Amino acid sequence: MTSSGEPRRRRRADAERSRAAILDAAVRLLRQRPDAGMEAIAAAAGVTRQTVYAHFSSRDSLLVAAVDRITEDAVAAMDAAALDEGPARAALLRFLDASWRSFEDNAPLLQAAPTGTPGDGEQARHEPVAERLARLVERGQRAGEFAPGLPPRWLVAMTVALGHAAGDEVGSGRMTSSEAETALRTTVLRVLGAAEGPPDSHDRPDRA
Repeated sequence: MTSSGEPRRRRRADAERSRAAILDAAVRLLRQRPDAGMEAIAAAAGVTRQTVYAHFSSRDSLLVAAVDRITEDAVAAMDAAALDEGPARAALLRFLDASWRSFEDNAPLLQAAPTGTPGDGEQARHEPVAERLARLVERGQRAGEFAPGLPPRWLVAMTVALGHAAGDEVGSGRMTSSEAETALRTTVLRVLGAAEGPPDSHDRPDRA
């Protein structure tokens, strides 16, 4: 029993490593070449095209998995920004900074990803982000930094919608990334009823 179980575990571990390598390569390549096909992704991952299809039945399914990967990375960046610490306004700006940096890094990939993913995949992808933002909004309301009265989840929905709108403006060429980021920060602060004064030195991480 033990001898037969060990090869299965090795095969499973090998398959997981292969899938991770394909996803890593897909994210790297699609950031630069959003029209890259499965063959190019396979070459970037150092595997055959058949191996890619063994893990992902179509290019769309691979794109969805790549978006899931960059969402996980964005959530990790938010956690690194210590959203539960310090004034809520400063934490909100750190949240927006982490979100926007993820957008800037991955805009071509996000634009290439299929829309209208079946089922609850899109909602599940956004839930960890919404949960962290809701916690931050509630904290700011309790501290009197954000306007009370409106449901936190409504303010979260508004913030997410504004983020998508800013991304759409950049994608259409109507605004530069810098213009959209500034507009997003200003508008979100207003929506949440936060002070609009100049950010202090702790509001956003050093980009150097």
